[in-house]
Amino acid sequence: MAAKRGNLSINSENMFPIIKKWLYSDHDIFYREVISNACDAITKIRKMDAMGDYALPDGFKPNVKVILDDKAKTITITDNGIGMTAEEVEQYINQVAFSGATDFMERYKDKASGDQIIGHFGLGFYSTFMVSDQVEIETLSCQKDAKPVHWACDGSSEYDIEEGSKTDVGTTIIMHLSEDCLEFCNEYKAREVITKYCSFMPYDIYMSRANETDTETIKASEKREDDVVIEEVKPEPKKEEETKDGEDKKDEQPEELKYKIRKRPELLNDTHPLWTKNPKDCTKEEYLEFYRKVFHDYKEPLFWIHLNMDYPFNLKGILYFPKINMEFESIEGMIKLYNNQVFIADNIKEVIPEYLMLLKGVIDCPDLPLNVSRSALQNDGFVKKISEYISKKVAEKLAGLCKTDKENYDKYWDDISPFIKYGCLKDDKFCEKMNDYILFKNLDGKYLTLPDALQINKEAEAAAMEEAVDENGQKVEADIVDADGKPVTDGATDEKAAEDKKADTAEESKEKEPRIIYYVTDEQQQSQYINMFKAQKMDAFILGSNIDTPFMQQLESKNEGIRFQRIDADLTDTFKSKTSKKAEEELAEAEKKLSDKIKKALKNDKLSVKLQKLKDKKVSSMLTVSEESRRMADMMKMYSMNGMGAMGDFGQEGQTLILNANHPLVKYVMEHEEGENVDMICEQLFDLAKLQNSPLDASAMTKFVARSNDIMMLLTK
Repeated sequence: MAAKRGNLSINSENMFPIIKKWLYSDHDIFYREVISNACDAITKIRKMDAMGDYALPDGFKPNVKVILDDKAKTITITDNGIGMTAEEVEQYINQVAFSGATDFMERYKDKASGDQIIGHFGLGFYSTFMVSDQVEIETLSCQKDAKPVHWACDGSSEYDIEEGSKTDVGTTIIMHLSEDCLEFCNEYKAREVITKYCSFMPYDIYMSRANETDTETIKASEKREDDVVIEEVKPEPKKEEETKDGEDKKDEQPEELKYKIRKRPELLNDTHPLWTKNPKDCTKEEYLEFYRKVFHDYKEPLFWIHLNMDYPFNLKGILYFPKINMEFESIEGMIKLYNNQVFIADNIKEVIPEYLMLLKGVIDCPDLPLNVSRSALQNDGFVKKISEYISKKVAEKLAGLCKTDKENYDKYWDDISPFIKYGCLKDDKFCEKMNDYILFKNLDGKYLTLPDALQINKEAEAAAMEEAVDENGQKVEADIVDADGKPVTDGATDEKAAEDKKADTAEESKEKEPRIIYYVTDEQQQSQYINMFKAQKMDAFILGSNIDTPFMQQLESKNEGIRFQRIDADLTDTFKSKTSKKAEEELAEAEKKLSDKIKKALKNDKLSVKLQKLKDKKVSSMLTVSEESRRMADMMKMYSMNGMGAMGDFGQEGQTLILNANHPLVKYVMEHEEGENVDMICEQLFDLAKLQNSPLDASAMTKFVARSNDIMMLLTK
């Protein structure tokens, strides 16, 4: 086959229905498109005036008028912008996707001003056919000696164009609505849609009804040129009043004349939204009022971040941190995205970092690369840069708040922590910036940063070592003791030197070990461990939400030498009594016998049993679960994997039953291995320990209650 080059053939009769029906997902979008085009037309004529190519008439007030006629079933949208000639109608309307904005910007690219053109693709006008059986255009160009143009199309590929009757510069779009779209000329529906898409467009948007019959009364001093006066409302004559002394009142001003006028068109937008202003010029009340107006939330936000950037791209906005009282998974925020004050969509993930979807706010970026429907973004590197900038500014704001206003930052923390923790998980750069400004709430309700949290238990551990005593209450200066438990004498120089070297090596090794941050997930469940911590003047932090497990892992990966450990994961030396080597050997022998007895009584060979001498003699038993095992179990629960059958066995991995050799019950078991009630005591010691770690399952709880009753019955004998 011979090589061939040609042009694609597009059948307009087939293409047009596609544009009408599937260009936009929401039919109400036509309001945004037509009003945006109207604003563009006004921007163009103002640019021409500024460049000296056209002189605006005196008293020019840029505006867009929306007139609803439910009887005629029409919507009419009029602007006083640049207008079009017959040639321009042919070029921009009759040629699909030939944008007048693009052509205009090319002509005036060297004469740019602050005003931005919204439209780029020339497809927005055709959104009118999504709701209309017929569309008409009445337009008059601002060009000298231009003639008015009338254009009409019934939704097919055919159109009519002729000289029109419009006398003032600008464009009018008349939509004859389809029967299934009549709701859009209802004033309540129209107000809802226009408010949604056009609340902050740069020029006044007025809405009114054709043949308006409603009236309103105004003072004569408030009358405007465009008001239609129906009648004068004269003040009612006042009866002569007298003072107590019988004198007439002479200082009162006569009541002002009033007019009954036809109801004025309703202004639907704010042309100067708060985000366009300099943050220094905005008051707290203005921020709160804007928040209430846009999000209809009357709960005061915690604080906000005002974004204002001109380089390397133009971006403005306000992000509010709302007060929440629920887990992060169920939080739903709303970030409204605008392009030149034109609403694009809610929560566009390409622009807004995922974790900030939990917030409420507005972002306006004229540089956004929109697609042809102006309802979504072209996914490119530029969009990613915008997202990174937003994330950076949020991190800077939070860090600054922590540095300069720590008291309020502490107050906000419980509410904003889900945002920050989620952000740290989703964005490594954000995590790095926030690393030193993450707060941890300790057992006394005090908030500490990560660097501070790493220091809190050092003094307590050092003090414990300083005050260490053996089982006889004697102060232990060193672990160097002879076979009788007595300290080595100064005469044993060689042995002492060797031991000193060994101690120095151990100290160096200890410094290389990860620094542990202890945490609590349930203050009530883990109360025994908390009391032990407090008794030793040690501290822990409350990390009980679902997000905390992956969050801790993230911090561990980002901070070398840091490890999080729940307070019941292990028993540190701080809680143990110092013992001599001889006592340790005896304890090890007893532990082996006791371990076999416990495992046999509980019928659990997987359980690890340790015999320790604890400082707190009131504690009989404790159950620890390794941090690794618990995290794995938590992750399995989080992802609903505990129904796989293996969870029951897995949950027992890493369990260690610690028995206090200083407690009478444990001593009894050690001394009466074959006693009648020893098995029952062993089971009770295990369940008591487990209750301080996690709730018993139904079967275990039933046995625990029955066994407790049996034990109490023994006391009655």
